Amino acid sequence: MTEIKIAITEVKISEWFLRIALSAGFLSASADRFGMWPKGVSAWGNWQNFVAYTKSLNSFVPDSLIPFLAYTATSFEIVLGILLLTNFKTNWVAKASSALLLLFALSMTFSNSIKAPLDYSVFTASASAFVLSILVNPKRNKEYKF
Repeated sequence: MTEIKIAITEVKISEWFLRIALSAGFLSASADRFGMWPKGVSAWGNWQNFVAYTKSLNSFVPDSLIPFLAYTATSFEIVLGILLLTNFKTNWVAKASSALLLLFALSMTFSNSIKAPLDYSVFTASASAFVLSILVNPKRNKEYKF
């Protein structure tokens, strides 16, 4: 019985570690776009720089759609970042987070090179979000043998 309690505790700790880490990544990146981080540690520092970065990752998209993509990505990151800290449909939220991160990693790969998403651990974050969706899946949790 002790082994089961320890295993369940480890799963819960892992679940919350993933939730907090993924949420912090989304919310920190979003805050950077709105100039909420000091210039010395910012990737973009303001909205215009982020829109330009969005354009560089989506050069195949017409210029008129770039602001829409920037707003959409940022909106998803803010909403998913907040929802990851709640128990609201975590399985779905984690899968959506994984998909969004995978799209970002692939667009970085095709626009620049494989090095950028590897250096920034975007594939790792995507995989982590997918693992979170497995950890919180009640049907799958019944199958665990502790």
